[in-house]
Amino acid sequence: MSQSKYVYFFGQGKAEGEAKMKELLGGKGANLAEMTNLGIPVPAGFTISTEVCALYYENDRNYPEGLEEQMQEALAKLEAAMGAKLGDVENPLLLSVRSGAAVSMPGMMDTVLNLGLND
Repeated sequence: MSQSKYVYFFGQGKAEGEAKMKELLGGKGANLAEMTNLGIPVPAGFTISTEVCALYYENDRNYPEGLEEQMQEALAKLEAAMGAKLGDVENPLLLSVRSGAAVSMPGMMDTVLNLGLND
């Protein structure tokens, strides 16, 4: 049995998603993937699928097996694409962590901006 895909990378002109994957990637994730595929210069990043949220609650608040590894792989690709490293003192990778869903409800979800500037 193959493992589910939970993390979708976008950057350097290619994305593992597209606009029609809104239910899986959320509105922001699907649109970032689509803009990347269209050649719009979007900074590299990755999207954790909406499926992870459902699995988290179905599994007694535990993340699905394989998520950690997929996130580490995506982070390594992101660091390579951006030429910076998360937590690096000399050249830190700065991230915006945005919540999203298939249907947007403004003001309903927390957002973390400027990850990498603090502990």
